This record gives sequence, structure tokens and C-alpha cells, in this order.
Amino acid sequence: MAQVQTGPQVTWELVLKRNSIERLKREKFPLDIVDELPDLIARGYEAIPEEDIVRLNWWGLTHDKPKVGTFMVRIKVPGGRVRPAQLVALGQVARRYGRNYGELTTRQGIQLHWVRLEQLPEVLSAVQATGLTTVGGEGDTVRNVTSCPVAGVDRQELFDVRPVVEAVARFFYGHRDYSNLPRKHKYTISACPAQCNAPEIHDVALVGVLKDGRPGFAVRVGGGLSATPRISRDLGVFVPADPPHGVVEVLRAITDTWQNDLRYRLSRAKARIKFMVDDYGPEAVRAMVEARLGYRLEDGRAPAPTHDTDHLGVHPQKQPGLVYVGVPVPMGWITGDQLVALGELVGSFGGEVRFTRTQNLIVTDVPEDRLHSVVRELAAVGLDPSRNPVYGRSVACTDHRFCNYSVAETKGKLKEILEELERRFGREVADLRIYTDGCPHACAHHWVGDIGLQGTTTLHPGRGVRVEAYDVCLRGGLGTRAAIGKPLIRRVPEDRIVEVVCRLLEGWLRERRTRGTGFAFRDFVDAHTDDQLQALALGEGAGDEAAPRRPVVRVPGMLLPYSEGADRLEVDARTVREALEVLRARYPQLVAQVLTPDGQVHPSVNLFVGEEDVRGLGGLDAPLRPGEELTILPALAGGGA
Repeated sequence: MAQVQTGPQVTWELVLKRNSIERLKREKFPLDIVDELPDLIARGYEAIPEEDIVRLNWWGLTHDKPKVGTFMVRIKVPGGRVRPAQLVALGQVARRYGRNYGELTTRQGIQLHWVRLEQLPEVLSAVQATGLTTVGGEGDTVRNVTSCPVAGVDRQELFDVRPVVEAVARFFYGHRDYSNLPRKHKYTISACPAQCNAPEIHDVALVGVLKDGRPGFAVRVGGGLSATPRISRDLGVFVPADPPHGVVEVLRAITDTWQNDLRYRLSRAKARIKFMVDDYGPEAVRAMVEARLGYRLEDGRAPAPTHDTDHLGVHPQKQPGLVYVGVPVPMGWITGDQLVALGELVGSFGGEVRFTRTQNLIVTDVPEDRLHSVVRELAAVGLDPSRNPVYGRSVACTDHRFCNYSVAETKGKLKEILEELERRFGREVADLRIYTDGCPHACAHHWVGDIGLQGTTTLHPGRGVRVEAYDVCLRGGLGTRAAIGKPLIRRVPEDRIVEVVCRLLEGWLRERRTRGTGFAFRDFVDAHTDDQLQALALGEGAGDEAAPRRPVVRVPGMLLPYSEGADRLEVDARTVREALEVLRARYPQLVAQVLTPDGQVHPSVNLFVGEEDVRGLGGLDAPLRPGEELTILPALAGGGA
């Protein structure tokens, strides 16, 4: 087994001293907060301690931005499968409580906004009445279990994983033993040969295989994005799909191996299972899992994806006489009226709807003789299957309209970009994937898009005022070309980002017209150097912001009012303490959010240098080197679907 340098012995006493969220969970188990809702409502939103707002995360509830008493409600949909009656009920909830608005998520769920505090009990009851749940939608829990959205109907799938997905969701959702994890934990389970469910970026991925004719799963562990992206690694095992409780047993052993190692509770920045895989390696992790199980797992390897697909368009099902229809949902925006109409339409022929990880939907079980009428009715309610697929292949996070961490617009900006691309290039860009995030949490997976955009801020070179901006990430991908991308162009002002993207695509399409239609955007990127791509994107004399020569302080969205809108501040400092003192002179209100009057780090704030919590680096005297980032991270709602 690999030797891991741990420093001082990790005890619960040390964990509780360093990690404010672990203290919060120890003081009051977060799932129990739902029993206090009547009292919280009686006290009023302004009187609720921030700690209890954080505990509401465990029920998929997060206060919207600005914090005026309304909440996001995140609903878990195992495998993305939604029945017609559930769609109608969710649409009615969105109409009544959420201003007729909803967002499809990158975990095959749906979230509502604008739900007032006093309405939460009614909304939770209405969601539960549908057979769905919000429990574990956020917090240190097993999040929504994802899958191939056409499991059970796809002609190419190796076998039907739906019984396993259902068993896993039934066991883990709301289970108290798996609702106090070191951090969020994401499972995906699929037998799609294209691996459309992104096993590369999941904490634990079960990848369908056939071994000697037996259906089962290879296991990949340790994927994830955020500010420290990782591609998952193969454990080298085979787990039979039948019985499903055997699969649950293996998932429990993997998760318990991680959650019971206290070193992964010390720092929120290094609490994900990917860091355990970094520390030990997959072979040692397998040995620890087998020791916990008490038996050796069969050997096996995860296959490579056979092709890339997102299941948009019309496809024949394995069931004779039926087809499924993949529908782009631009920016994941959907209304309550559309949900109701969709449920009524699909119910008329006994079909089902599947939400996808790219914020789209798929209508299954459509009789062939009703296909044309169903397509017409979908288009009539604004869900047009014939829409340019680039709208369905591009993704945006919730953005700064609602999220307390986001520092830049994402959904509206992506809409602006896509409309211009369609105007200039039509369907030549149909296969392009643009993933747009408002902050480093990477909820929209900007690290693995064809073009990834991450929101930031900058001083506008022409106007001299601070504006929203975007870092441009290239060379990323999933599926047959899985890779973590690289930020190549920094801090492009919001009024220039559309043109930067268009220049890149013009260069690609110009070459594709001579090389052939098989020349993908990733081929174009890989065929050029970083300098060539930067020059193409920025144009003559545009320049790219130089790498920082001093330490950088990163400020999250909810604190931007205290830093005059700057999310990234260079400072002349050798330690964290010096950095904060520099900031105190410039932005005293910002530092007042970080330090208590006696000069200690506020209990609800975490400070990180790179991936390390400063509490483990010497506290405020932790050294800062040129180019290193000091991140301020309040323990608030948000950050990851």
C-alpha cells in the first residue's frame, strides 16, 4: 500500500477544530433541520442563523441570490427518468411557487427558484407526493444518481441498468450513514457503449461490461472537476449487475473507505474521494475496499467508449414500433407550462421523459405512427426537436442571477454566443460543445467542453471600469477524447467574448472545408500551438493578460460588493496575514467578512492556498508565493449540482 504523509495524527478533535462544516454537522445533524421548518418560518428569514441555512442544503434548498428570502429547490430524478404524472405535478409546482420557471441540471434533475421560505413545507410535500425527492440534492450526501438517459430503450446498450440505478437510489437517498460524508459524492451507472454519462468526471462510475456473457460493471473512481480537475481511474475490478444489492454493497465499501478516513475531513478543499485516489493510487484503494468487503473482487477493466453521442434526434428503440426523440433545451430553461404540456402529451401515448446531463430531455416510447404529430406538438410548446443541436450540446450553470458564488453571467451569455454562431455558421457548428461556468466550481464542466468559459472579472481596456469577463479553456473533452482542458486565454471582457469564440470557429471551419467534415474542432485545436490559438482568438494587438507575478486573492460572488466587483486581486504579500492586511487598506469591508474583530478567521469562512486549508499551513502566517492563489470560501449554499 502507498505510504501517505499525513503530518500530525488526524483525530476528530483536530477535524472539528479546523473544519467549520464538520462542526456544524456535529452540532446538529443536517437532515433533521426539516423538522424545524415551522419554527424557522415563524422566526422569519432574517432571523435564521446562516448555519441553519447551510443545513437546509441537505434537503436540496439553497437561498437564491440576492438573499431576500427565496430559495432554489433542487429535485433529484434517478437516471433522469420522469413519468408523465410527475412532469405535470412538477410543472404545477413551478407555476404556483416558482414563477413558472425551472432549470434542467447537469445531474439529470430539475431545480426551481423563487420559492419563499414559508412555502417550503408545501413544496417539499408536493415533490414527495410525486415519488421524487429533494433530500440530498445538496450537502455532504450521495447526490442524484445519473445514467444513460435512454437506459432500457437504446438498441446499442449492453444491458438494462435501470434496476441497479433504482436500487442504488433507493438505498442511498436520505440514508443517514451516507448523509454525513466528507463532501458531496456522485455516482453514475450505465451500460451505454458510448459512455454518454461522463464516467470520467464522477467520484464513482460503474461502467457496463459483459464478462463471459455476464452483465456487470467495471469501476472507475476519483473523477471530478471544480478547481482541481481529475479524470477517474480504473480500479481493475468486475462487479456483477445481479443481484443489485451486491452492487450497493460494493458502492458502500468504496464510500466507507473514503468517509471513514479522517484525513479527508480536515480540509474542505481536499475532501473529495479524488484526493484519496491521488494519495494511494487505484491499486491500494482496491485493496482497502476489498479488506472492508471481506472478499476479493473479480478482475476486470473498463472498456473505452465506442463512439460519442448525446442521443439528440430521432432513434429507433429496442422495442419494435417505438422511437425516442432527443430534444435540445437551450440553457436548460424550461417553464412550468412546458412541463405540464409535456406530461400531458407523453401521457397520451404511455411514454416517458428522460432528463439528460446536458440539460436536455428525451421523449421515449413514441409510436412510429405518432412521431410526426408528437414532434409538431413538442415544437408548438417551444421544445423543438429540430433546433440546431449546438443548443443541446452546450451547457451553462445557474449563473450569478441566482448563485452566490458566480461572478459572471452564463446562461444569458451562452444564449448570446449561440445565437451569433447560428447566424454566422448555421449547422456547421452543430456538433460543438460550449460549457459555460460562472466560477471555479465547474458545475457546467467547462474543463471538458470543446470550448470552456469560466467567469471572472477584469478592468475593461477601453472603458477603464471593472466588467465581467471569461477565461477560455481549450483541449478538453469527454468520451473518446477525454481530457482536462487548459485555460489558454485569460480575462476576455464580456463585450469581446462572442468575437473571440467566433474567431476560433472561423479558423476551424476554414481548415475543415479543405480537410473534410471529419475534421472536428478538437482536431483543429490539437493541430495548433497555444500561441497560434491565442493569436487567432485575440486578433491583432488584442493581447492576453500576463500571468500574475504576485500572489492572487480570489473573491467569491457573494463578496464582490465588498471588493468593488473584483474577483481576483493581486497583492504584494509574503503571507496570508500580509495579504489580508493589504486588502484591509483597500477594501476594509471585505476583510471584515473574513476576520473577526480580534483578528481570527471567521468560523464560517475557509481560506485556502491552492488546495490546502491555511489551518494546516500555519494559519494566517502561511506563506504565499508569487502566482499562488489565496481563495476565500464562505460556507454558504451553492457550488455543484
